[in-house]
Amino acid sequence: MRLLRYAKGYRRQIMTATVCSIINKLFDIAPEILIGVAIDVVVNQEQSFVASLGFETPQEQITMLAALTFFIWAGESLFEYLFQVLWRNLAQRLQANMRQDAYEHAQWLDMAFFESKSSGQLVATMNDDVNQLERFLDGGANALIQVGVTVLAVGAVFFVLAPLIALLAFTPIPLIIWGAFFFQRKAGPLYNDVREKVGDLSSRLSNNLSGIATIKSFTSEAREAERLRDASEAYVDANRRAIKVSSAFIPVIRMAILAGFLATFTVGGMMALNGNLNVGAYGVLVFLTQRLLWPLTGLAQVIDLFERAMASTRRILDLLEEPITVRDDSSTPMSQPVKGEVRFESVSFHYAASQVGVDAVNLHAPAGHTLALVGATGSGKSTLVKLLLRFYDPEDGRVLIDGQPVNEVSMHSLRQAIGLVSQDVYLFEGSIRDNIAYGKPEAGDATIIDAAKTAEAWSFIEMLPEGLDTPVGERGVRLSGGQRQRLSLARALLKDPPILVLDEATSAVDNETEAAIQRSLKHIAHGRTVIMIAHRLSTIVHADEIVVIEKGQVAERGTHGELLGANGHYAAQWRVQTGAA
Repeated sequence: MRLLRYAKGYRRQIMTATVCSIINKLFDIAPEILIGVAIDVVVNQEQSFVASLGFETPQEQITMLAALTFFIWAGESLFEYLFQVLWRNLAQRLQANMRQDAYEHAQWLDMAFFESKSSGQLVATMNDDVNQLERFLDGGANALIQVGVTVLAVGAVFFVLAPLIALLAFTPIPLIIWGAFFFQRKAGPLYNDVREKVGDLSSRLSNNLSGIATIKSFTSEAREAERLRDASEAYVDANRRAIKVSSAFIPVIRMAILAGFLATFTVGGMMALNGNLNVGAYGVLVFLTQRLLWPLTGLAQVIDLFERAMASTRRILDLLEEPITVRDDSSTPMSQPVKGEVRFESVSFHYAASQVGVDAVNLHAPAGHTLALVGATGSGKSTLVKLLLRFYDPEDGRVLIDGQPVNEVSMHSLRQAIGLVSQDVYLFEGSIRDNIAYGKPEAGDATIIDAAKTAEAWSFIEMLPEGLDTPVGERGVRLSGGQRQRLSLARALLKDPPILVLDEATSAVDNETEAAIQRSLKHIAHGRTVIMIAHRLSTIVHADEIVVIEKGQVAERGTHGELLGANGHYAAQWRVQTGAA
């Protein structure tokens, strides 16, 4: 029902495809009826059923049946083509839109969701789970519809020709239907487990491939191969349990079908021998019994496919229904031009899992000033940046830019005003040009080169054989850490934001790169607000204000000279880093 609600925009396509499936099955059943009618013509000739329609001689009757058979087969072929095209196109369109909707929804989820979910699980949901639904719509939906049409249409013919035999032939059907629902109840949880194991396996593969350098450096190839084997075997075991249930369905159903067929075969034969049933009608009943009951053996495979698809669909719809806690409810843009004044007013926030965060923090960065945040790992520095960017909303207090609360302006205008350069640089697979121009895809080469020069990245870019067209590889793997960091800075600069946030941007680079970034900052900081998070205190000595964060609270604040004079946390850390301790 959740899937049908989601697919309400596809109702016309679903109805059209369903009608074509029904008509195709009706045409498919008709030849068996014509065989019985032909037998009646051969046996009874001028007294046959067809003769009563005005075709006097047996030759005319056979010719008429041949012509009718041709049109029935042509109609069956036409509607088989139509339902296959309609169902398959529907499957393609629905799976593409569902994947797109799931991805777009996921992009708006807050960071807490991504911190609690593995990327492998999400990729498995958006890719493999969506493909499971596509496989069911490709053939399973049509099969379910045609089984239902077969039961109704054949049942109608049976009750017209021989009600007693109809009752005998239909006796196994309740058992078959009960078996199908029994299987569905048993298989549903098993296939949910299968989909979970697929996600675990995808997560393991994704993590290992991303961390291949670490695996190699620790010579952990054998251990990681064993972990992958364990995840793979867990997936195999989950499938094995589901297969055990699904495989038991067909043998039981075949015996029920045999009972129905034997009833029609023997009782109908006796009635025909006694003259109580027309020979042609007996032939129709025998052929239609097979047409009625044998397709039900395939019901197990269809329901198996259905259960796999529904287990996947539940995961997709659960993702689509994941609540968005940080909502972009405002269409109000930030007041232009953005000057860049940043203020935290009694801001408190704690992560749900660990309960660490910040408590009643007050900060003020005037427009055009540089504010530096220092402190131990986990003290809350990066949390303040996440609150500024509205990755999270504070529990108490307000974050303001130019006097406007960030939750009262559109997310787009807020984040357009902020450039972020983080310690963990993420470069997209593509060229250097693509990555620098990520924030402004329309930027020309001259603008891109200016940004690269300001970030002191152009010196190495122009040395590369392909220059700006040099591929960076997945996550920038073809470049050094310092080169990636400079490209990240150039990317932020090309965006030309009034507020620039450097989240430990120099903590993982060499001294040369740090010196280059320091030189860049002298140009970058002019006319914009810079918020720097740093462990290397040498990078922030020229900041207008330095704030020491300890355990989520402001411990000290002042200029470099003032903090050294206070002889507190900052001064102690400075002595450690400069070797004066």
